[in-house]
Amino acid sequence: MAEAISREMGHDSYSAGTHPPKNRGVARNALKVLKELDIETAELHPKSIESVDPDGFDLIISMGCGVSCPSLPIDQDWGLVDPVGGSIEEYRKTRDRIWDLVLELTSDNTDA
Repeated sequence: MAEAISREMGHDSYSAGTHPPKNRGVARNALKVLKELDIETAELHPKSIESVDPDGFDLIISMGCGVSCPSLPIDQDWGLVDPVGGSIEEYRKTRDRIWDLVLELTSDNTDA
């Protein structure tokens, strides 16, 4: 969700996880809650953090979810709870929190 929301706000973003699902796409509820806001999801697919070039980004943010990424220099940790397996409402809450946090980043960039 973070990648799609960030792109919706005009950022060049890339999302990856420590345990991306193999042979499955993005969680159905994640796609549903993004489409509720008309956010494009066609290009989304699970990716591993091993595919991240840490030098290719201005900022690397961990969603939290109780994981660590020793191979990546984390600039911020948003401490979000992973909604995977949860209700559609849990996905909405996470989507809305990500939206607010990305909006803060966007505001910080325009204020500088």
